[in-house]
Amino acid sequence: MNDRIGALDVLRGVAILGTLGTNIWIFTDPGGPSAFLSSAAAGGAVETFLRFLANGKFLGMLTLLFGVGLELQYRSAVRRGLTWPGRYLWRAALLLAEGAVHFVLVFEFDVLMGYALTSMIVAYLIGRSERAVTAWMAAAGALHLSLVGLATLALTTAGPSGPAGAPPVHPGGWTEQVRLRLENAVVFRAELILIVPMGVVLFLLGARLLRAGVFDERGARLRGRLIAAGLGLGVPLNLLTSFAGPAWFMVDRYLVAPLVSLGLLALVTSIVLGMKGAPGVLRRGLAGVGRTALSCYVFQNLAAGVLCYGWGLGLAARLDGLRPWWVPVGWAGICVLFMVLSSLWLRRFERGPLELAWQWAYQAPFRAALPARR
Repeated sequence: MNDRIGALDVLRGVAILGTLGTNIWIFTDPGGPSAFLSSAAAGGAVETFLRFLANGKFLGMLTLLFGVGLELQYRSAVRRGLTWPGRYLWRAALLLAEGAVHFVLVFEFDVLMGYALTSMIVAYLIGRSERAVTAWMAAAGALHLSLVGLATLALTTAGPSGPAGAPPVHPGGWTEQVRLRLENAVVFRAELILIVPMGVVLFLLGARLLRAGVFDERGARLRGRLIAAGLGLGVPLNLLTSFAGPAWFMVDRYLVAPLVSLGLLALVTSIVLGMKGAPGVLRRGLAGVGRTALSCYVFQNLAAGVLCYGWGLGLAARLDGLRPWWVPVGWAGICVLFMVLSSLWLRRFERGPLELAWQWAYQAPFRAALPARR
């Protein structure tokens, strides 16, 4: 049991830091999210390969792990005899609110809002029969395939896009960036259309993987199959779509990368379960990030903003001539920082800072109702 939980902590840490590996390319671009959306900042072969290493894979892993967490919450409610989904919907509402604040104040491509909406749907599916769950997965998967296919067709027929001149410059001031997010909320939040149906599939798949024992010794054979499919088949396909051009971005990020996520999840789990003795520095750091995943996700994006934007150190513009070489260095520095900070924090506290605040907010209405019932 402890090994399984340890594997989940490390997996969450890998997923959180890997997600930053995708987002760091947005933060370090002088054009910011506008350049990202318009494909104006498409780099050369080296940058394409570096983006390939993270793009979509750790988003998929994080989505699978949210499904695992939802399954664990459901099991806990069943053991305690609680109504399901019951209070879990309040948890999802808090996550939605937190994601909205994160979107407005910190980062245009927040995933917490998508996970909150997805969890509200999956909460009503998690305890249903295998047949019903399979049907919902098939329906959500078909919808997701249709959306990605239509978007890819549109990108293919539209041809090259983006301004002919210099790429846009991201506003340097924090208030201007907040205003930009609010004024373009529909554009920046359009990813939710893809995240929610994909999330339904991956949430339910994560729950099934937990039941199948993929995170403990029982799942060795299943992990081997996932590694073969995700890495043996998924990685070559992912390389192909990464270098196929901007028109294949949707297929690359939302179809092929989740397949690679399954292989990575199985590989990291096998490595953790195969370790003997006390955890080393790297494993402790990753597990620390995993145990404070919500805090690290939000604060690592804030740290990247301080590092790159004009209201901070402004390195995105200052080091543009060294792109793409300085980008992985900046990512590694933030990763090391949060592995150290999370480990130090957990010496004194059970949860991360945002997790503590979130837990207080979650329990607040039920604490207020308790005296009235008495």
